[in-house]
Amino acid sequence: MDRVIYTSLSAMRGSSARQTAIANNLANAQTPGFRGDLAEAQTLWLHGGGLDARAVSSEEVIGADMRTGTITATGRDLDVAMEGEAMLVVQAPNGEEAYTRRGDLQLSSSGLLTTGDGHPVQGTQGPVTVPPSDSVKIDTEGRIWAVPAGGDPENPIEVDRLRLAVTTGSDIVKGLDNLFRVKGGGILPDDPEARLVTRSIEGSNVAATTALVEMIEASRSWDNQIKLVSDARDMDSATANLMQLPR
Repeated sequence: MDRVIYTSLSAMRGSSARQTAIANNLANAQTPGFRGDLAEAQTLWLHGGGLDARAVSSEEVIGADMRTGTITATGRDLDVAMEGEAMLVVQAPNGEEAYTRRGDLQLSSSGLLTTGDGHPVQGTQGPVTVPPSDSVKIDTEGRIWAVPAGGDPENPIEVDRLRLAVTTGSDIVKGLDNLFRVKGGGILPDDPEARLVTRSIEGSNVAATTALVEMIEASRSWDNQIKLVSDARDMDSATANLMQLPR
């Protein structure tokens, strides 16, 4: 019975990992620029005395769905969407360089430009800081223009330029904070040809309906494995009863 139980156990672990990935996708179905997690089952062969013929299933998050989300015009001056595969350079909580497609930019009370989830946006001179201004706009090349407080609206000044990185040819991985980094360390090269869609935002590429169906399938798979473990226990008890010596 141990084979049945361990087979069910590996399947339950896979279902749990799959449900976690789907739950994260559903939670971020409305998050701008979000890239859905991809979970996949893989075969792991066991090696050792008497184990060479056994294999278990391991399902885990192996990457992110890099399809582009729908770009929607918002009319907001600080909203930007990246064209092609370019990514916005931001500062991760630990201070290292990271990348995102999230373009709902915000200005803090100190003038620091951040993404909607609070990560400082990087410009050519480091984190972008905008002085007190009457208005702030971003053009298609990523240049940030501001009209100083009380200044002439017809003569804005260029504050900085957003750093946009190219991902082509680089192996990037998505972290638990939904930021992307170069696998094994390092940084992506800047893309001077990258362009933005201004006053627009890219939505999540997660289809909520599809994710809900996947969640139901994962839940049913879990229930089936629980039933299999219960059946194995009943068979084990029945076998033990048959082997008992009559009194």
